[in-house]
Amino acid sequence: MDEEAIVESKIAPPALSCPKCSSLLPSELGILTCSICSSKVDVKHPVTRRNWENEKISCPECSKVLVVGVDKRPAHLKCISCSTHFTVAKNVPRVEVSCPSCERRLRMKRKPGSRDIDCPACSTPFKVTF
Repeated sequence: MDEEAIVESKIAPPALSCPKCSSLLPSELGILTCSICSSKVDVKHPVTRRNWENEKISCPECSKVLVVGVDKRPAHLKCISCSTHFTVAKNVPRVEVSCPSCERRLRMKRKPGSRDIDCPACSTPFKVTF
């Protein structure tokens, strides 16, 4: 059995902060748990849901452009032309951070919480918190 292809959505929910501790919340909709203080936050963003429903994605097999028609991510789809099954995964925005030692700019996915990083240029360890 073949592995199902994954296509990343081009649409991400807005970056929101926890109302209790101001840290970054996960890039999703629904009831979210803050990774820093464990607060529960109900994120409803009708504009993102509407944009997800109307998002156009190319089939990874035949390149036919399809309208997703689903207001959540991940979404499991089947191409109407070639019958390929694939998943539209959530979009995790990327950000640039600078190494505090050599100032090299590093691109990474913006995920809530703290991450320990070693700069690939100068090997300086540092912590990034979103």
